[in-house]
Amino acid sequence: MTHLSQQIYSIWAEYWPHITLILSLAISIPTAIHAAMNKSEVRAAIGWVGVILLSPYAGSILYLIAGINRVRKTQIASQITPNPKEQIRYNASPISQLSDDFAPHFQSLKILGDDISRFQLRGGNHVQLLKGGDETYPAMLEAIEGATQSIALQSYIFDNDRLGLEFVEALERAQQRGVQIRVLIDAIGVQYSRRPIHHLLRKKGIPCALFLSISLLPISFLKRPYANLRSHRKLLIIDGLTAFAGGMNIREGFYSKYTPNPAQDTHFCLRGPIAAQLMTAFANDWQFTTKEELGNEFWRQDYSDAPLPQVPARCIRSGPDSFIASTHSMLLGALAVAQHHIRIQSPYFLPDQVLLGALNTAARRGVRVDIVIPKQNNLQLVSRAMMAQIDLVIAAGAHVWLATGSFNHSKLLTIDDQWSYVGSSNMDPRSLRLNFELDIEIYCRATAAKIGHAIDQEIQTADALTLKELQSYPFKKRLLNRIIWLASPYL
Repeated sequence: MTHLSQQIYSIWAEYWPHITLILSLAISIPTAIHAAMNKSEVRAAIGWVGVILLSPYAGSILYLIAGINRVRKTQIASQITPNPKEQIRYNASPISQLSDDFAPHFQSLKILGDDISRFQLRGGNHVQLLKGGDETYPAMLEAIEGATQSIALQSYIFDNDRLGLEFVEALERAQQRGVQIRVLIDAIGVQYSRRPIHHLLRKKGIPCALFLSISLLPISFLKRPYANLRSHRKLLIIDGLTAFAGGMNIREGFYSKYTPNPAQDTHFCLRGPIAAQLMTAFANDWQFTTKEELGNEFWRQDYSDAPLPQVPARCIRSGPDSFIASTHSMLLGALAVAQHHIRIQSPYFLPDQVLLGALNTAARRGVRVDIVIPKQNNLQLVSRAMMAQIDLVIAAGAHVWLATGSFNHSKLLTIDDQWSYVGSSNMDPRSLRLNFELDIEIYCRATAAKIGHAIDQEIQTADALTLKELQSYPFKKRLLNRIIWLASPYL
């Protein structure tokens, strides 16, 4: 050991507590200030500041990785100038005033949507509800087989299973016909399969990208710390004309062809201007991920082939970017205007205190509130967190139903049998703040009736959850539920 090394060691041995304290303050204080100045929610700010100060080194590193929303800053910077793709040419003007078929209070909800979404509410749409994989997957595969120009496919999970291979083979055949294809899969969701399916897609020459892909190298990871952010969007757009959107991933566990008693979900087939809006959302995600700007072959818009019902609809994007509060605001607006009946079906029902307050207020002013959640959830931690706060809505007068039978992954909301909100968003913190989601608001009594009927069918065989039952849980179970509930923003 050299003389210099001995001096350094001697100083460290004598003053290491002081050095450690000074370093921890030098690291934790600026980090805590950053958290306090940049977190918009007081609970998030308090939580991060507490973690950083109580564990200066580990807490600061965790905040640098998971606490800073670099995606939002990047997206805001890129949206200072409106994206020219958003200027879509339509055959008809947007809807400025709802027809007399809708109750007057829905006009205020339409105005809210005008402010929140960059897309205008437009008629001329056809909306078809697809129940489960048995209706959805064959329809999607048939549409891929009929594609002549372009296919855009986006999914959170695209499993490398028997169903996934059917989709890969259909995409390969389409590519051989000269169809332009782009496939976008979330970098976390693709890992549900071993081996991930994007390797097979690339091997077959099908253009495929991973949304927010993460390098395991420390320097790269710090530059792109997106581990807690995910694209939860599920889209298939054929020739720019026909779109499929909703809650369904590509998994054989939702298809009776491969799985006895499969899990359930709800998806939608859409035609009309809404397809162009969904294609815009896909193109923006693709360009964000790959830097490739999709050409005109993805932007065919010709709705004159067949007359469509004048169903008003529009796309609502949300995510940890400049659209961070979109779905949260739409839900608050919808709950505020409800006069008669609110129906909600969600596999992961963890609304924040603001949404809970809106639901409770609706129930207390006489609106019928029905909430359907699974009795047997596929995510036990989420299920326990749900049980830790579900008593609040029951106490306010809402009706909570535990759906029996197969696990149902549907995300559905209807207001007064006139307005529907469907898509990929769950009513939980992850969907409302961390995930990139894609939803659709639909002004249509017939669509709301179909969705309402599907929810009512679940209620017919469901078990009512009561305060008495919740209070009968053993103390250890209730305590564990509350502890897990504390981590609900990251479940």
